[in-house]
Amino acid sequence: MINIGESFMKNEKRMWVPEIVYEEYEGSGLTDGLPFITIPKDKEMPGVLFFLGTKETGEFEPDLEGEPQPIVEVEVHQFACMKYLEETLSEEDYDKVRLALDLEPKLEARAKGAQTSREMLKDISDKTSKQ
Repeated sequence: MINIGESFMKNEKRMWVPEIVYEEYEGSGLTDGLPFITIPKDKEMPGVLFFLGTKETGEFEPDLEGEPQPIVEVEVHQFACMKYLEETLSEEDYDKVRLALDLEPKLEARAKGAQTSREMLKDISDKTSKQ
């Protein structure tokens, strides 16, 4: 059963406008070049981020001076936090979302990830034992 007060407080902590930051990528650093959001102590990662996608249509129209300007389509895109979806949806529904996003079902992806981690650890072990 969902506690309405608890749900509201959780949603309130997720309702803020984050600043998306990009670290200069040089093969190292905290984020390895991935964009990140610094989350204030009294907040949580937003559940949904909204972005505008713009795309030139290939057509032009005159500006105020009569110069051709590209016509641009603008579309709003929403990106949901997979962690929150996983916490809320059934395993079956969560896998449906993953499949809709061209991701593998969770358990299959975890098994492959675990295998990749084992292979990486073996490679590191082999390299250090040869030294």
